[in-house]
Amino acid sequence: MDDDNAVGGAQNGHRSILVVEDDREINQLVGAYAQIAGFEYRPALDGTSALREAHARLPAAVVLDLMLPDIDGFEVCKQLKSEPDTRLVPVIMLTALVDEASKQRGKECGAIEYLTKPFDPDRLISALEKHAKADGTANERR
Repeated sequence: MDDDNAVGGAQNGHRSILVVEDDREINQLVGAYAQIAGFEYRPALDGTSALREAHARLPAAVVLDLMLPDIDGFEVCKQLKSEPDTRLVPVIMLTALVDEASKQRGKECGAIEYLTKPFDPDRLISALEKHAKADGTANERR
């Protein structure tokens, strides 16, 4: 696969993390941790803008809250995974939903990590580093 077409590659959202969280403070906090890990921070406050942003410039990964004001995070994840241009973008769910049914539903819709709030910043950074390569391409099955 050439770099121009790589998920999150240089022609797309090179080393960018799309943070989808409706609480501005939490969004900015997650963004700050992404920046500490060496990623560009791109915020989205709802599902609609997240989908638009992901298609406009592919991120290296998406950190996705589930409880959003318009489209819930499960549906955002399903839509990302159903589109050819975004299907390989790693999705890391970060949510207050701690029940097993939500965790299972997250896996079923394509999330590769499911982190719960309050979250451990080191776990978040580790997940970002694990699933988004240094060149911005996804560390996920192709």
